[in-house]
Amino acid sequence: MKNLIVRTASGIAFIIIMIAAILWGPLPYAVIMCFIIAAMLNEYMNLSIGKEYIVHKALVITAGISFFIILLLIRQYGINSLYLIITVLPLTGIFIANLYIKKFNKHETLPAPRGGQTRIQNGYELFPFAVTAFVYIAVPLSLCNLIVFEPGNPAAGGAGSAVQASYSGFTLLAMFIILWATDVGAYCFGSTLGQKGGRKLFPSISPKKSWAGFWGGLLCAVIAGIILNYTTLLSIGIFPAIGLSVLICIFGVWGDLVESQLKRNFGAKDSGNIMPGHGGMLDRFDGALLAFPVAIIYLIFLIN
Repeated sequence: MKNLIVRTASGIAFIIIMIAAILWGPLPYAVIMCFIIAAMLNEYMNLSIGKEYIVHKALVITAGISFFIILLLIRQYGINSLYLIITVLPLTGIFIANLYIKKFNKHETLPAPRGGQTRIQNGYELFPFAVTAFVYIAVPLSLCNLIVFEPGNPAAGGAGSAVQASYSGFTLLAMFIILWATDVGAYCFGSTLGQKGGRKLFPSISPKKSWAGFWGGLLCAVIAGIILNYTTLLSIGIFPAIGLSVLICIFGVWGDLVESQLKRNFGAKDSGNIMPGHGGMLDRFDGALLAFPVAIIYLIFLIN
């Protein structure tokens, strides 16, 4: 009971912070998103390569935050998109840093059962995860900048003047609400209908997830999308709203399963403990990492 209270309180508190930051303006939005990206990158690196590689984590986090901020400045102020190349520098630094890890330069082998030699792993083989962290976390969340800023009209500012884009977090907040509705629906339907005799969704990765939970999550996502369509948060039409909800639900579930597979392969229950009763930021936003890029592509190319 105590754990449920702590879990509920921390979840509500974080949702309030998220809503306030997204709706308040571009600066609070940027601060909360940079915090989430940094926390998730740190958790991912801790899971995959270990906690001791501080320099590598710092470089990945620097690359991720840089990519987010530069893309934000491109959308908000129209700076040259070539500045995105800057994010390559810290990523390059990861490979240079590997040269100075002593154990990576120790190459030992053992006799193989069928002849020849078998290499003894020294940790080097884990470092593709450093680059994967950037692609898996920083890039998807940075794409949110594409829907929160509406580029201004250059003619309105006069020749040679910078035109600041208008900011609106309504669509992004609507996407989060649909994702949260999916999670709530999946939990309620899964815990009541899916645990006793219900067909499991992906038992080898997540034994508690059931098809009852999936359909319940889909139902709640669609209901949330329909309701949001009649508000100022998401006015795109009833059928486009349903399509968006379905995409967020399906890819959100896949995103959850992808992170569950990651944790199982590295023997971890949670990605971190930053949120009492919830685990880490990666546990909270895993669905968004796959769902939001697809949703943003859908909104930009098929709706707008």
